Amino acid sequence: MSPPPSATTAPGFDGMSDMRPQRPSLSESYRTIAVPLGKGGFWRKTAAFAGPGYMVAVGYMDPGNWATDLAGGSAFGYTLLSVILLSNIMAMVLQSLSAKLGIVTGRDLAQACRANYNPVINFCLWVLCELAIIACDLAEVLGTAIALQLLFGLPLIAGVCLTAFDVLLILALQRFGFRKLEAFIVALLVVIAGCFAYELAMAQPSVAAIMRGLVPTSEIVTNPAMLYIAIGILGATVMPHNLYLHSSIVQTRRFGQDDEGKRDAVKHATIDSTVALTLALFINASILILAAATFHTAGRTDVAEIDQAYKLLSPMLGAGAASVLFAVALLASGQNSTVTGTLAGQIVAEGFLDLKLPMWLRRMVTRLLAIVPAVIVVGIAGDSGATKLLVLSQVVLSLQLPFAVVPLVSFTSDRKQMGALANALWLKIAAWVIAATVIGLNATLLFSFF
Repeated sequence: MSPPPSATTAPGFDGMSDMRPQRPSLSESYRTIAVPLGKGGFWRKTAAFAGPGYMVAVGYMDPGNWATDLAGGSAFGYTLLSVILLSNIMAMVLQSLSAKLGIVTGRDLAQACRANYNPVINFCLWVLCELAIIACDLAEVLGTAIALQLLFGLPLIAGVCLTAFDVLLILALQRFGFRKLEAFIVALLVVIAGCFAYELAMAQPSVAAIMRGLVPTSEIVTNPAMLYIAIGILGATVMPHNLYLHSSIVQTRRFGQDDEGKRDAVKHATIDSTVALTLALFINASILILAAATFHTAGRTDVAEIDQAYKLLSPMLGAGAASVLFAVALLASGQNSTVTGTLAGQIVAEGFLDLKLPMWLRRMVTRLLAIVPAVIVVGIAGDSGATKLLVLSQVVLSLQLPFAVVPLVSFTSDRKQMGALANALWLKIAAWVIAATVIGLNATLLFSFF
C-alpha cells in the first residue's frame, strides 16, 4: 500500500483558483482502501466502493428524522410521504455531486470553498456550517438521551450529560481503520431496518393510503403547520454537513487518477450512495407510516413526542416487543449519527480553516455545544421540550442547506475545475432546480414566521 501523499503533494488539485499547499482531506485515512484497477471486476469495484454511502445515509435517519416523521405521520397521516420521497431523490442527486467533487478535484467541499471564495465569505460559510453541525449534534444528544430513558429509566438530563462520553466510542472505533468503522455503521443500520420491518408488519398499514401519500398535494405549502413539519423533514433528510462529509470520505478509496479512473470511481460511488439512500428512504418512510397507521388512523393526531410513541406502540399494536424495538432502533440511530457527525466536524474545521485539532478535543467541543442548550431546555420545559427542540434543530439544518448546496452545484458545473467530468446540461439544470426548491421552501418558511 502506497503511503498517503504529503500535505504539499496531494493530487487532483488542478484547475482550482487557489494553489496553496493543503493537506489531503482526512489525511489519516486518505487513499488507504484499495480499488481493483482495470476495466473488469464490476462487482469487486462496487464492493470496494461500498461504505461511504452508508455513512452518509446515517445522517438521513438520525433522531431528528424520528421527531419530524412522527409528528408528520400522527398529525397528517400519509400526506407527507411525498415530502420524504422528494427529499430523498434530491439527496441522491446532491450526494452524487458531492462524491464527484471529491473524486475529481481531490478536495472536499470545505477545501473547495476555501480555495475559491474570499476570506470573509469563507468565514461566514464556516460559521453556518458549524451551526448546522451543532444542530445535528443536538438531535443526536436528545435522541440518545431519550432512548436511554425509555430503555433504562435514566432521567433525561442524566442521559444528555452521559452522551459526552460518546467521544470515547469514536476514538476506539477509529483505531481499527476506516473499513471497520464503515462495517460498524452498516451493522447498526441493519439493526434499525430490522426493528422497523417488524413494526410495520405489526401495524399493517394501508397500501392504497401509502400510494396516495407519495403524490404531492398543494396543501403541504398552503397549510402553515404542515409546511413547518415538511421543512423539518427536508432539513432532517438533506443535511448540509453530509455534503462536506461525502466529498471527503470517498477519497479513502485508492482509484485511478486519470479521467477514466475518476469517471469509473464516480459511477461506483454514485451506486453506493444511491443504494444506501434507498435504505434511508425505507426507514424514514417507515417511521411516518408507522405513526400514520398506528396513531393517525386511531384519532391520536396529538402524538408528537418520541416517548409518547414508545408508550403507545405496544398497547395499540398488541405486540409487547414493539416499544422496546422502537427504543433500540432509536439508540442505534443516535450512536450511528455520533460517528458521522464527528467526522463531518473534523472535515469542516480542517477544510475551511486548515486547522488540525486532536479528535478528542474536536468532538468534546462540538458535543458540549449541543449538551448545554439541551440541558437548559430540558431543565426549563421538562421532558416535553425535548421533541420540540428536536424538530426545531431540523428546521435550523434546513435553513443552512442553501449555503452548502449552491457552492456544490456551482463547483461541479464548472469545467475549469471539473474538466470533462463537469455536470452535463441536464444534470446542471436538475441540480439548480433542486437548489432553487430548497431556497424557495426556506423563504416560504421564514415568511410564515413573520
